[in-house]
Amino acid sequence: MSAERIDTLIEARWIAPVEPAGVIFEEHALAVRDGKIVDLLPSADAQLRYQATERVELSDHLLIPGLVNAHTHAAMTLMRGLADDLPLMPWLTQHVWPVEGALMSAEFVRDGTELAAAEMLRGGITSCQDMYFFPDVAAAAFEQMGMRAVVGLIVIEFPSAWAGTTDEYFEKATRVHDQWRGHSLIGTSLAPHAPYTVSDGSFQRIRTLSDQFDIRIQCHVHETAQEIVDARQQTNERPLARLKRLGVLSEALTAVHMTQLTESEIEQCARAGVAIAHCPESNLKLASGFCPVDALLRAGIAVALGTDGCASNNDLDLLGEARSAAFLAKGVSADASSVDAHQALRMATLGGAQALGLADRIGSLVPGKWADITAVSLSALELQPVYNPVSHLIYAAGRQHVSDVWVGGRRRVADGALIGVDSAALSAKAQRWAVRARSAQKAASEAKA
Repeated sequence: MSAERIDTLIEARWIAPVEPAGVIFEEHALAVRDGKIVDLLPSADAQLRYQATERVELSDHLLIPGLVNAHTHAAMTLMRGLADDLPLMPWLTQHVWPVEGALMSAEFVRDGTELAAAEMLRGGITSCQDMYFFPDVAAAAFEQMGMRAVVGLIVIEFPSAWAGTTDEYFEKATRVHDQWRGHSLIGTSLAPHAPYTVSDGSFQRIRTLSDQFDIRIQCHVHETAQEIVDARQQTNERPLARLKRLGVLSEALTAVHMTQLTESEIEQCARAGVAIAHCPESNLKLASGFCPVDALLRAGIAVALGTDGCASNNDLDLLGEARSAAFLAKGVSADASSVDAHQALRMATLGGAQALGLADRIGSLVPGKWADITAVSLSALELQPVYNPVSHLIYAAGRQHVSDVWVGGRRRVADGALIGVDSAALSAKAQRWAVRARSAQKAASEAKA
């Protein structure tokens, strides 16, 4: 019998497919054809069964599903480190929003998104869910960089460079959704910013559009204790209760942050099928609180990991988030077995795919799914010896050990270097934006004084 032709055969020392849970295959290979995984089998068998156009041998590597960043504001890479060591609302109102007001444009979003995509790809992230202005421009930038993305169709109750009225936000959301409908790399989600910036009427429209477009909703919810206090004073109900009343608390919702939850609210989220995007490092840096991940997982809730934006983190390192999430869960629950290494990897991959509504297409290395694959070299001196490669991935390795990345079967990173990307040009553009951002920040500070 002649060998079956495929595009790529990737052989590795270890493969952690995520499905089945907790499994690690040694000396196995992934067969890829037309951008999708067609087989996962022992390397010796693969060499006999398949004739590959390209064969990649990774003798000291762990293959994992491409990481999924379930929540970010990609263009905010251009505000990395602009205002640090501040709580959420002063950070937003005194620094981020004034700078955005001065600089926000299609050009700003394009350059910031390209920079973010480059950083994410180099760190093994193959997919993300973004939330920012000019989602059409962000979508084009992600497509150009060859990265999978779900772009948020932002809705907020104040004018911006993207839209001047609430109706215009909805009109443009519909237009962008129609523009990217059916694209192989780019999808859309509805993105009401937060309960404190979106009206009841807008939330009701969002729920209707979610049903009409058959797309998910992403929203910052219960991010800080002060948010709860303010909501009770203004509406006499907690934000989650309000979302439930408006029909938004449903299987279509990815709730971001969720640091302030009662047992009853956790049960409500489980019954409704809500997914949660946990952003541990942003929550820590802004002193927003602790997401009760252990309790959420025990309730059967899908938990994903997000980096948030670079203005509040300050990086787009999902392996770092996975490590922080595991440590935090153990500390908060007082249980060292909480969020073990395999669970942390699942949150960073299949959990993210669930939050994006793409679990049937990405998030695990199983035949039929897109070949979104990350290879991590475990050969470095600081990683020796290797007893358990998944434990090593979460607790010892880092994004600097990512060597190769494929998105839909196309290699985007090889031996740690981006393919087809002018990194020097991206860096130069970022530095030019930094000059303008500093000037805008100074002007805002002087105006306040």
